[in-house]
Amino acid sequence: MSGVHISDYAGKRLHLVGIGGSSMSGLAEMLLHAGYTVQGSDSAEGYALARLRGLGMDIRAGHHPQMLAGADLLIYSAAISPADPERLEAQRLGIPQMERAVLLGQLMEGYRHTPSICGTHGKTTVSAMLSQVLLDCGKDPTVHIGGSLDRMGGGSRVGGKDIFVVEACEFNRSFLHMPPTMAIITNIEEDHLDCYKDIEEIEAVFQQFVALLPADGLCIGLQDDPRVVRVMQRSGRRFLTFSLEQPADWTVRRLAYSVRGCASFEAVHRSIVQGHVALQVAGSFNALHALAALAAAVELGCDPAKACASLSAFAGVHRRFEHTGTVQQMEMYHDYGHNPAEMRSAIGVAKMQGRRVIAVMQPHTYSRVKGLFQDYLTCTGEADITLVTDIYAAREADPGDIHSSMLVEGMRANGIRAHLTPTFDDTEAWLLQHGQPGDLVLTMGCGNINLLNDQMQRHWDQHHHLEG
Repeated sequence: MSGVHISDYAGKRLHLVGIGGSSMSGLAEMLLHAGYTVQGSDSAEGYALARLRGLGMDIRAGHHPQMLAGADLLIYSAAISPADPERLEAQRLGIPQMERAVLLGQLMEGYRHTPSICGTHGKTTVSAMLSQVLLDCGKDPTVHIGGSLDRMGGGSRVGGKDIFVVEACEFNRSFLHMPPTMAIITNIEEDHLDCYKDIEEIEAVFQQFVALLPADGLCIGLQDDPRVVRVMQRSGRRFLTFSLEQPADWTVRRLAYSVRGCASFEAVHRSIVQGHVALQVAGSFNALHALAALAAAVELGCDPAKACASLSAFAGVHRRFEHTGTVQQMEMYHDYGHNPAEMRSAIGVAKMQGRRVIAVMQPHTYSRVKGLFQDYLTCTGEADITLVTDIYAAREADPGDIHSSMLVEGMRANGIRAHLTPTFDDTEAWLLQHGQPGDLVLTMGCGNINLLNDQMQRHWDQHHHLEG
């Protein structure tokens, strides 16, 4: 709704629909901190709801239109349709409505620096790395990212008015509501084909995003991605590049990997060594993420050597190749990767441990599975065994013409040992029957597949507690 500004609702009651989402729950905390009365609902119970209740908010699972009585403004995420009962009730009562991305853009106003991390993959990790570096270098950033960082106890932090670190997502073109002063672009690849026609349209929207930078704004981008370089060159803004292999403004020397696949290197800015980094998070892509965060941090006034030390202490973001426990001598991991490229990267990291890898894929949204169907059929090729659960619908209705069994069939045709295990119970039963001591089980997806790890750990711990 145009003309509505969050500052006009100071001290008023805000109702958030979809409040359990990673961004919405973080915004709820920021709004509470800013003196608003915050309440809300989400379709399902979960950690986020319990956490927000603990802060004193009225939070309910399910649809509760009656909660709108007395609310002054409704805020909804892009996943919530106009036919949602609470949105309909707000409309009936004449309560203004605002989309999450618009709210976030308004909250960013008035900050001197608004480093905005965008790209198809790696946004959350780069945002988290940059936030941690700024904190360790004595800055006081306000932060809003899509994952939970232990250093902040969540995904959001209210700091001073100098720096606002934000994860800028291209889904639904939501990042076009932001006022960035610095754009950090990790990569530009095919995704979100439910709202973009093709990769050209995706590149064009990134071009629109960097056009929002002020004349003295800055782009930092991946030298290895021709689309990123093209967007930066056309932007008319100052830009910096980073790469592990190609000549760039920020590069590495003496790159090596530990047995766990964690990179160590000397960070080099225009041929001058800035410091030594020894990462605790695995994969070459995390070395790139660290370089991007370092480049941004130094531009924001951080001491390079201190920034490198901070990156060496970075322990990762929850749900990014996170070790969740041990079940029947199988090491359980979870990764938020939800498109084929991210899943392929996560499996590559898992294989570095030299174990048998069982990949458990929860495909995310029918449109994504259809749009990237061929990529899904080979992305788990490095795993020894692949289990595929039912597709997680998220914001979509089942079109009836795509099913996980089609993925399994296609994977098998590509020589992958794939099995359909539709539910979490089916998957748990398969793993307990066929898994072997020493296996690495990696669950992947941005739906609720992380709950499978919790379920298996809980059952295993209960079973052993009874035996003990």
